[in-house]
Amino acid sequence: MIRRVNVFLPAALLLGLLGGCAPGHEDLRQWMTEQRSQMRPNVTPLSEPKKYVPQDYVESAAADPFGNERLTQALRRESGVKGSDASLITPELNRRKEPLEAFPLDAMTMVGSLDRGGKRVALLRVDKLLYQVRVGEHLGQNYGRVTKITEGDVVLREIVQDAAGEWIERNSELQLQEKKR
Repeated sequence: MIRRVNVFLPAALLLGLLGGCAPGHEDLRQWMTEQRSQMRPNVTPLSEPKKYVPQDYVESAAADPFGNERLTQALRRESGVKGSDASLITPELNRRKEPLEAFPLDAMTMVGSLDRGGKRVALLRVDKLLYQVRVGEHLGQNYGRVTKITEGDVVLREIVQDAAGEWIERNSELQLQEKKR
């Protein structure tokens, strides 16, 4: 008998709850209808858009920040050169080219240095051949002239054109390359 009570008790509670949802709540539905009719959305109207008035570009007379003049000035500041000199290139064009001027600097590797008669000589490898280079000799494709040789590097002065087409001097160097094991 206790079992029957345990089975019927939940069933009776469920039926009681479902009975509360019966269609007998007309007053609740009427109140909901009144509330819906009284609700009015409050939307503020948008203002008219402002009229676009185009303006003339007044900076057209100013210097172009990406122009050649600005680039030339920046290159001069970086290199420390005050001005162009066409006399830099004239002697280079009138002399006979040396064998190492046929190769770019990045194709050359400094592999060592020697002391010959109290003067330092650099050993450069180019195309699997070994060359001895002394101060005053020319190498590279930018009219490079060796100005100093130390145990670890070769310093040279090159003559190149800047962005404006003017000839300027710049310093470059080849550093001793350690042998990879």
